[in-house]
Amino acid sequence: MEDSERFEEKSFSNGDVYIGKIKGMLPHGKGKYTWSDGAVYEGDWVNGKMTGKGLITWPTGAKYEGEFSGGYLHGHGTFTHSTGCIYTGGWRMDAHHGIGRKEYSNSDVYEGLWKEGIREGCGRYSWENGNTYIGNWKSGKIDGRGVMKWANGDIFDGCWLNGLKHGSGVYRFADGGLYIGTWSKGLKDGKGTFYPAGSKQPSLKKLCSLNSDDSRLLLNMEKHTAPKQKFTRSFSEKISVSGRSKSSRQISHRTSSLDANCILQDPAGGCICRDSSPTLSQTFNESQSEATSVNSLVYEREYMQGVLIMERIRNYSEMPHKNKRQNKYSVKQVKKGSWIDIFGGSRSYYLKLNLQLGIRYTVGKITPVPAREVRSSDFGDRARIRMYFPKEGSQLTPPHCSIDFYWKDYCPMVFRNLREMFKLDAAEYMMSICGDSGLRDISSPGKSGSIFFLSQDDRFVIKTLKKYELKVMLNMLPKYYHHVGSYENTLITKFFGLHRITLRGGKKVRFVVMGNMFCTELHIHRRYDLKGSTQGRYTKEDKINSNTTLKDLDLKYEFHMDKKLRESLFKQISLDCMFLESQHIIDYSLLLGLHFRAPENLKALVEPPRLMQLPHSLPSEDDAHKQGEQLIIPKGLLLVAHEPSFVNTAPGPHIRGNTLRAYSIGDKQVDLLLPGTARLRVQLGVNMPAQATRKLQGDKVEESEVELFEVYDVVLYMGIIDILQEYTVKKKLEHACKSLQYDPMTISVVEPKTYAERFINFMEKKVFPEPETS
Repeated sequence: MEDSERFEEKSFSNGDVYIGKIKGMLPHGKGKYTWSDGAVYEGDWVNGKMTGKGLITWPTGAKYEGEFSGGYLHGHGTFTHSTGCIYTGGWRMDAHHGIGRKEYSNSDVYEGLWKEGIREGCGRYSWENGNTYIGNWKSGKIDGRGVMKWANGDIFDGCWLNGLKHGSGVYRFADGGLYIGTWSKGLKDGKGTFYPAGSKQPSLKKLCSLNSDDSRLLLNMEKHTAPKQKFTRSFSEKISVSGRSKSSRQISHRTSSLDANCILQDPAGGCICRDSSPTLSQTFNESQSEATSVNSLVYEREYMQGVLIMERIRNYSEMPHKNKRQNKYSVKQVKKGSWIDIFGGSRSYYLKLNLQLGIRYTVGKITPVPAREVRSSDFGDRARIRMYFPKEGSQLTPPHCSIDFYWKDYCPMVFRNLREMFKLDAAEYMMSICGDSGLRDISSPGKSGSIFFLSQDDRFVIKTLKKYELKVMLNMLPKYYHHVGSYENTLITKFFGLHRITLRGGKKVRFVVMGNMFCTELHIHRRYDLKGSTQGRYTKEDKINSNTTLKDLDLKYEFHMDKKLRESLFKQISLDCMFLESQHIIDYSLLLGLHFRAPENLKALVEPPRLMQLPHSLPSEDDAHKQGEQLIIPKGLLLVAHEPSFVNTAPGPHIRGNTLRAYSIGDKQVDLLLPGTARLRVQLGVNMPAQATRKLQGDKVEESEVELFEVYDVVLYMGIIDILQEYTVKKKLEHACKSLQYDPMTISVVEPKTYAERFINFMEKKVFPEPETS
């Protein structure tokens, strides 16, 4: 029989005192525990541990009032630091978790989501100086979509990474000027449009607004609501507290660590956005100086790492109507009249949700299966996993807010082995595609009418397929599996899954998951879809914007590359083309991405001014020598011997095999060194350095356009895509003949090697070995 509760006062030999209800030998019920150092807890106890509601105070003056569980600060409560820092909100295992509001001792305030004691999710941060940020956070730093408003009235709405503007965005100046473009690590990088104050500007209602979920969350935070949280996992370090005299003493001795945590979260040291980026003062001055321009003028600009390299003045009224609406983020709405119409007004929402549900189910189902070599029975249309996903859920599927659908996963064992072959962890794969952040719509660069989705971390591209493309993929899969297994440096697209969604009415959507070869920390300034043809392979100037994928005739550059890197590149292109010939594939493309490096001598124009140093002493001779060395402009791109410990060698869907060797440093494996930026691993089609040369004709350069350079250092990214077009289909034959400048009426069959030879010949005319220096 359990002991009944009784009220007692108990003193311990170490000086601690407990007054309250006791069950057996342990505090149980209401009680007050006083430690010998002066810390006091008064509240609920369960079996010797603080559980329920209570108040604890420390000798330093810090206190916590709220919910406890098992001796931890757990639930909802308010912690007041001795310095005046106050946090009110959710707790989990002694750490801020869930929705909470924190007032820092320097008068800064954060309201939003927390995870493991760190700002994570959507939230609002208000600085003491008047600056405000509303948007997403990750690992305690501004990261994702968000809006920053400075005290001077400037506003930036766009993408952030690690506390810096990174990606597409809109910068509105206090005087009314507007710049729409892209940023890279806090610097303008890529094409953009500047609208002076008083000029006609595009509507930003859709462009400059948080999504509805974020808006609802911020609304809740404004009302200071903090619902109780349910917890299933432990985080942070434990502050173990029990009713026993020996363990109870721990909480008073650990108050210093809890206080220190409050100080560590001070954003003065953790948030980079307290001060504006190095280009903020420059762009603000641009806005002021250009505000007096003619109201109908706009400025089309292009930057490289903050350096303005091109500016073209255009009259807003003369800009094509389509272009007026294309100054948006790279994530754009999908064209109408495609597969997405079958989902009605909900557009791609249901399709993406069904896709996530299906992939989560099948990857989870196939991953526990013991690894083995694939068999012939693992290929083909009959090798599949099927499942029905009713809206209300079933024994095998969760309830969901989409529409009922049937799911089919093709060749699951084959794609499971492919993912392992590409060194892709199953958990990473599911989190990237099926995580809370969801998928993004991107526009199709071609005329196929396919829908494209991009994972939030940019690692995976998902494309809808037509029925015949699915058939080509299944027929080619055995040979594809063998080819990518034999040549780890292949440039051919990496495939990770093949699926189909069927609605109750019988309508079907097929799609394939691929690696994104442009998943890189460097900004891609130009994209080209190259087929080695001149027939119609150009883009009209009025259709070009910062997100346009250009074509063969638009490529005005010639590239000079280390001859060993070039040799490896063309060897692999030939091997891949031979494979595509054997599978009767035509009309494939080389997707080429260019990252331009701004010359080092012009980067000084955007560097933040250094702090003035007090002349306490004259510089020494060594200091003067070092200053002289700094005046020497370093080379923009530099190949150095590969050192795995200095580069991130974690595999990703865009990584293609081993590290390449370079002739210029003695046939050694190499890394690409970018001064002030990064050290990157050089692989086939990834991080390949080159020098791009463009020949300009003076009579074709407009007076309003100023080009500063003719030769650029570039980093190349490339891969072979669109490999699901068979030449045996008559329409595809005619299309191939046209693109190859052959008359389909004079020949009956196009040999596959004709396309491959033309493709390789085009590349050989564009990429040359760099000249040897004596």
